[in-house]
Amino acid sequence: MTFRKYLVLAGVTVCAAVGDSLLSRGMRDVGSISFRHLPSLVLAILNPWVAVGILFLLGFFASYMIALSWADLTYVLPATALGYPLLALIAKFMLHEQVSLARWLGIILISAGVGFVTRGPEITYHAPRPKPDVGEAMSISH
Repeated sequence: MTFRKYLVLAGVTVCAAVGDSLLSRGMRDVGSISFRHLPSLVLAILNPWVAVGILFLLGFFASYMIALSWADLTYVLPATALGYPLLALIAKFMLHEQVSLARWLGIILISAGVGFVTRGPEITYHAPRPKPDVGEAMSISH
């Protein structure tokens, strides 16, 4: 795997963890919202923490799409799980959340599982399917 691919996966990981953390921080300020009261949803989006969180999550989405353009979902999605330790550290030290021992153990197990996934190929190659000739395609459609 090339340095650029590692960089894209790092973008996926960091943008998701930071974006989710900022979103959580902003929603603490906003409080409870619901679909029944749509103006509260708009006001939530205007909160600076939420807005910056959304920008980071857009960065996550762009990085995720780039990663999926060159690797299988079964490779990319587990690789994004490396964000769980980062997210737990941000939650503990910046958001002052209590992270239980059971959660730390779960995060360690998930991260160890990622190690198994990254040892395999990043994409599955398939033999190209033969294209039917024009006459055959016409007879199938009628």
